[in-house]
Amino acid sequence: MNNELFEALTILEKEKNISKETLLDAIKQSLLQACKNHYGKAEANNVVVNIDPQTCEFEVYAEKTVVEKVEDELAEISLTNAKLKDSRYELGDVVRVDIKSKEFGRIATQNAKNVILQKIREEERKVLYNEYYEKEKDIVTGIVQRYVGRNVSINLGKVDAMLNSEEMIRGETYRPTERIKLYVLEVKDTPKGPKILVSRTHPELVKRLFEAEVTEVRDGTVEIKSIAREAGSRTKIAVWSNNPDVDPVGACVGLNGARVNAVVEELHGEKIDIINWNENPALLIENALSPAKVISVIADGDEKTAKVVVPDYQLSLAIGKEGQNARLAARLTGFKIDIKSETQARESGDLLEYEEDYYDNDEYYEDGEYYEEDGYFQEEYEEGYQDGDEYQDENYSGEELIPEEDRQE
Repeated sequence: MNNELFEALTILEKEKNISKETLLDAIKQSLLQACKNHYGKAEANNVVVNIDPQTCEFEVYAEKTVVEKVEDELAEISLTNAKLKDSRYELGDVVRVDIKSKEFGRIATQNAKNVILQKIREEERKVLYNEYYEKEKDIVTGIVQRYVGRNVSINLGKVDAMLNSEEMIRGETYRPTERIKLYVLEVKDTPKGPKILVSRTHPELVKRLFEAEVTEVRDGTVEIKSIAREAGSRTKIAVWSNNPDVDPVGACVGLNGARVNAVVEELHGEKIDIINWNENPALLIENALSPAKVISVIADGDEKTAKVVVPDYQLSLAIGKEGQNARLAARLTGFKIDIKSETQARESGDLLEYEEDYYDNDEYYEDGEYYEEDGYFQEEYEEGYQDGDEYQDENYSGEELIPEEDRQE
């Protein structure tokens, strides 16, 4: 019987990832509970259970005090009965009296079984919680199960997670059995097991995907300094290399765009722009507004504001469709950016007299992607932004509208 118990505990330890010591402790507590139920006493402090963890041999006994007249059979033993065990016992001595667990009644046995099962369930929940708590703020791969109202239930293997509607990318649809990557927002411990909340819209999802795809990001050679994301549409990331021989943008893009395209595919076509990080806020803002060309940037590090001047024909491109390019650049840099065309700047006096003439940076265009000195930009910035075209949001500047007196007619 003890060999069978030992093998059963070994199997449980492997399958449930619950330590054998914990299971033996559960058995010990169940036997103590069975004693209390069998003898009808709320307390059985004199009952002792010993289990050998190597052989699973166990003994249950009660420590009874030798008395002249017995008033409590569970806690006391008469001097006569004590001397039958050992003639050396005297009044006041403590005698070990074996308790036969086989004599426990059906109710006591059932209660002992329930104690063991309850302990196993508690340990299972604790193991699952600890396992997924370690994955909090990381990415996991899940299988879509079903829609629960507007939310989606995702199977992560040993436990289900919930993808709430506000954490879904707008326009994405999820089919049962589809495998998707998710960012673990939070893991809560509940009586029914861990409750896991995941996201597809969090900016850190993009960072973790690049860590998985780009060796240089994973080992720390290339750092992702900042991320600005509008999930499902466009993301800008600023990267920095700790090794002067490693091009951070090139490392993230990969050969023929293989690395960045893998991330784009996982995000179902979301555009990703990669720029070089720069400690100089003016240069960082200039990079962040790419692929639009910039004539000048005047940044105030204390106020976290910047005035940017771009060529007239680049104003719509700098602002982006519905203000997206300027908005993402502002989030990426942490600056409130005021964008003006060259004509507007000259009229308002914001363009300095000694400002150097503007020259286009060298670039080439290939396979729908821009490659420039300052970064990598995917296609679609935006069709129709040519000289003379009308732009519905041309008075947008960063997070605010351009003052009325500076607006274009």
